[in-house]
Order: sequence, then structure tokens, then C-alpha cells
Amino acid sequence: MGQTVENFETQALALYMNSSIGSIESYTAAVNRIPMLTAEEERELGRRLREEDDIEAAQKLIMSHLRFVVHIARGYSGYGLAHSDLVQEGNVGLMKAVKRFDISYNVRLVSFAVHWIKAEIHEFVLKNWRIVKVATTKAQRKLFFNLRGSKKRLGWFSHAEVNTVAETLGVSSKEVLEMESRLNGKDIGFDGSPDNSDDEDSLVVSPANYLQDTRYEPAALAEADDWKQDSHDQLHYALKTLDERSRDIVASRWLGDNKLTLQDLADRYGVSAERIRQLEKNALNKLKNVLVV
Repeated sequence: MGQTVENFETQALALYMNSSIGSIESYTAAVNRIPMLTAEEERELGRRLREEDDIEAAQKLIMSHLRFVVHIARGYSGYGLAHSDLVQEGNVGLMKAVKRFDISYNVRLVSFAVHWIKAEIHEFVLKNWRIVKVATTKAQRKLFFNLRGSKKRLGWFSHAEVNTVAETLGVSSKEVLEMESRLNGKDIGFDGSPDNSDDEDSLVVSPANYLQDTRYEPAALAEADDWKQDSHDQLHYALKTLDERSRDIVASRWLGDNKLTLQDLADRYGVSAERIRQLEKNALNKLKNVLVV
């Protein structure tokens, strides 16, 4: 019996890192030399992992499928991300799949693992393809990958093509157009890109040229102080229009650091909590009318 499969992803990730040698090409050549498992061998290793918590069986299952991760990751090379990073994320998905693999499913591990591998790669692509996320919901993620593949074939969409894509993916035309706009957008540095310092257009659209921070301007600070003082004076004046009991109820319920309950005030004035609620409501309505005027 091997080690207990505890903290499984951490141990398996260390295994992957130790097996990575040199460049991604060297790594690919190395994993392609690892023998594939037969169906019987895979079932036996799966049984040992499930029934005996055999970490050695898990390692063999992972190692024999690393070439499959490399193959899947190659399909995401068009996003401008390093192939080695995509492979590593895919390997994390493979580890998760192996952890959950059950021979009673009666399927090969490669079929079971493809979902987990792609899910990890998708998450990595969405987090790193742009500084600003282009897809945040499950529906948007599905639209992102399907729409990007369609645009490679069709280029800019016509109205008919937008409707066709929307019907195929089960979304609205508006969502397709919005995602198309996000795909065609570019990240812009706040101060402009140093590499484009000679490009006047890039400097014009740079947010630093049109976004202003007025929080610490003297005029803005003075205006904020005036508004605060004016609001304080109006509230102080409005409270004076209330009788003493109503003023105490409002202050105790809304203005104090330790706010009292209706029952606390009912006990103080020897009335019911419902009566306090009525007095509070009437007082607030009166304050509202005074403050509006």
C-alpha cells in the first residue's frame, strides 16, 4: 500500500514539477516516452487508488496521461499565452480528475479527465488573456470560446451571422454583439504604453489624459465640507420641531452609537412597543417634510 492520498493536488503538482525538464519541447518529448496504460492496467490502478489510497497508483495514472494534456493545451495556443503555462494548468485539471476517478463509471480516464483539463485551461485563459475580464458568468465563458472560434472563420459578423451564432449557442443577439465588442477591444495602460510613446492616438485615449481625481482639490474639499455642515444644520433644525419625547425616540433609534430597540423605549416611557413605533413613524414623517422644505 502506498502513502495516504492526503493533500493530493499538492503532491501531484510536485510530481509534475519534478518531471518538467528544460523547455516545453523537452518536456513534451519526455512525456511522449511514457508508456500508455492498457484498459486492464488502468482499472487496476484506479482500484488501488480508490480502495487503498495508493499514491503510487495515482502517480502512474497521471504520468501516463500527461501527453494528453499537452495535446489539449496546444489547441489554446491562439490566445497568446505560453504553452508551458497552459500545460501546467491542464495538469492541475488532470490531477483533479484522477482524484475523482472511479472505475465504476466504466469509462477510460482520458474520457473522464477531458472536462477537468479543459475547465482549468479555460479559467486560466479567461484570467490572463486580458487585464479586464471579458467573461465572468458561465454563459459568457461558453460564448467567449465559441464566438472566438467562429470569428476566426468568419471575421466581422453580418446581421444574419449574428443571429445564426445566437441561435446556435442559445443566447440573444445582443449578448453576441456585446461579446464581439469585448473580443475586439484592447487593454490600455493608464498612462499609455511606453512602447507607443510616439503614437499620438495611443496617448490621446490613455485614461490618464481624461480621468481626473478631484478628491483632494481645495474646491472639492471645501464644497464637501459645506454640504456636510449644511446637512448637519438642517437636521439639527428639523429635530427642534419635534416634541421632547419624539426627539428622544428618533435620537435613540437612529442617531446614537448604541441604538435602542422599540421595547427598550417602551419600558422607558411605560407604553407599548407598538405605541413607540407609531411615535417614531410620525416623527420621521415630520422630519422628512421639514427637510424637504
